[in-house]
Amino acid sequence: MQNGKNLKDRTKSFALRVIRMYSALPKSTASQVMGKQVLRSGTSVGANYREADRARSKAEFIAKMGDCLKELDETSYWLELIGESGTVPVQKLAELHQETQELIAIFTTIIKNAEANLK
Repeated sequence: MQNGKNLKDRTKSFALRVIRMYSALPKSTASQVMGKQVLRSGTSVGANYREADRARSKAEFIAKMGDCLKELDETSYWLELIGESGTVPVQKLAELHQETQELIAIFTTIIKNAEANLK
């Protein structure tokens, strides 16, 4: 139970970091398009995790956790584009990108364990 609360807090903190990053982006069209994409995917991770936490079955839990993983992967992609396009220096995005990768690893492990327990 404690790990679930920690993950709820961690995904919420992640969303807040994404919001702050988006707010600091330049106002150019390209920046705003990429920013809105990462804002959408990055903030949906926590919402999807909360849905998974309330799942009515193991299969539903695994599906919602898969949604979290997809959104994290998309967030990683947009962060890479924002950095590699020169919109924001890569080093300024490093901590946020590192957290994205850590969350991907956590969600991947949870899904694998849930699938193993389903069998």
